[in-house]
Amino acid sequence: MGRDYDFKKVIQWFAERADCIIVLFDAHKLDISDELRNVLNTLRPHQDKVKVLLNKADQVNSQQLMRVYGALMWQLGKVLNTPEVCRVYVGSFWDQPLVNTENAALLAREKEDLMNELSDLPRNAALRRINELVKRTRSVKVHAYIIHYLRKQMPYTFGKKEKQQRLIGRLENEFVQCARRYNLPLGDFPNLDEFRTNLLQIKDISKFQKLDKSLVKEMDRVLANDIAKLLEKCSIQTAPMDDPY
Repeated sequence: MGRDYDFKKVIQWFAERADCIIVLFDAHKLDISDELRNVLNTLRPHQDKVKVLLNKADQVNSQQLMRVYGALMWQLGKVLNTPEVCRVYVGSFWDQPLVNTENAALLAREKEDLMNELSDLPRNAALRRINELVKRTRSVKVHAYIIHYLRKQMPYTFGKKEKQQRLIGRLENEFVQCARRYNLPLGDFPNLDEFRTNLLQIKDISKFQKLDKSLVKEMDRVLANDIAKLLEKCSIQTAPMDDPY
């Protein structure tokens, strides 16, 4: 049955706002469907929030658990495609007695590790929001300089349409030139294809507003001074609390 909404955008919306994302697998069902694969790809920018749980691990013995764990890591490695190995918490995440007590000590330690991670969420979430603020501020600065740079490449009178088409066509090179001219890290630049698509909606780049460099200086001041104060305040307010578990 089809959906009457954009599932990918819904996942993106929740992922951007969530402090923790739990992906649950059963020990007897490790297959990654096409839909789950698409979800994991959508979550790729938020992998620091993702916790993978291997549930019902008490229903297999030690040898089977080792094979199941290895198979899951192999599948996740193909989908996530990250240099760091994903942490997988192994357990039986319900309130019923263990079916197989052979791995009881291991499952207890895994549950304790997961509970510690969850208890640290308030502190980690605050730090993540500050980091996101830094990321967005730098992104706004880069965006402003890109617009400023492209606007300066445009002629004053004739040939605007042709010049704009050439700029959009070689946008990757223009990004590099802009980064060099204004000493901007290329890692802060937006997605090339998405930016090009948005530029194609603009009739005349030369009509962009002039860059207000005083506002750029204010952003630099915020990054250099205010963010440091915010981090210090956050570290004080999120001092270690008693474990509620």
